Amino acid sequence: MIYVKRTQIHSIEEIPGSGQFSEAQRGTALKLVNGRESFFYDNPRQLQFEITYRANIVSSAYALKNSGARFATFTTAKANRNFWILTAYGGFLIRPDVTPADAITDIFVQGRKYAFECTTAMMIILYKALLETIGPSTFNQLFRGLLLWSTEHDEDLQLTSVYQGDSLPGDIRYIQNPEFHPATPQWQGENLIDLGNGMFFGHGIGTGMIGEFIEVLNQRRRPGATTSAFLTKQIIRPNFRRMAEYTGHPLRRLLV
Repeated sequence: MIYVKRTQIHSIEEIPGSGQFSEAQRGTALKLVNGRESFFYDNPRQLQFEITYRANIVSSAYALKNSGARFATFTTAKANRNFWILTAYGGFLIRPDVTPADAITDIFVQGRKYAFECTTAMMIILYKALLETIGPSTFNQLFRGLLLWSTEHDEDLQLTSVYQGDSLPGDIRYIQNPEFHPATPQWQGENLIDLGNGMFFGHGIGTGMIGEFIEVLNQRRRPGATTSAFLTKQIIRPNFRRMAEYTGHPLRRLLV
């Protein structure tokens, strides 16, 4: 359910600018309107921002899947050193002589020069989607010291967690594998992007339904394991409403 200025929106047609929605944006808006979870916005711009950003997260997940970037642990991560400084803990710190927009874009253009963990993949997807949402000029002003690492250590996107809500396109979900094999701790779980229509993307595995990801992780448990991997209740998402104000981007720039 959607509320703008305390007034409930009952259909997509009631959303300002809905006539210019792409198919992906319409699908996202429909989920928000018909969902059990309530979303409150101070103005239509905040709502438009979330719809656009969520749709761009989905498209960025597909783009990363097709980029050629490989899965790696934090200790074996790789990056194009023309754009990124590889930190001792496996993060990507932007070089001071390149722009954030160019550095993020390079991951999707020259993906074969990159390898990273699944939580880093989530950050890459979120930043790429934000770049597509607000444009390179504003993006470059906001993220000059950009560090790509994990969802637990990022403050710029104002990530929040909910435990009683609907999983929506663009949300991050997590499958926990409690009895993972000790020789492969990287398979203790998998971060996923909700693509909508029951499909998800997980870096290092690909796209599929939740059951398919659980099956993959179950094959990577310790000998004698009896506890199945499972989807946790946690839903991670940017604080879309605050992000809309943080960027200060006008509604007209968000319509595509």
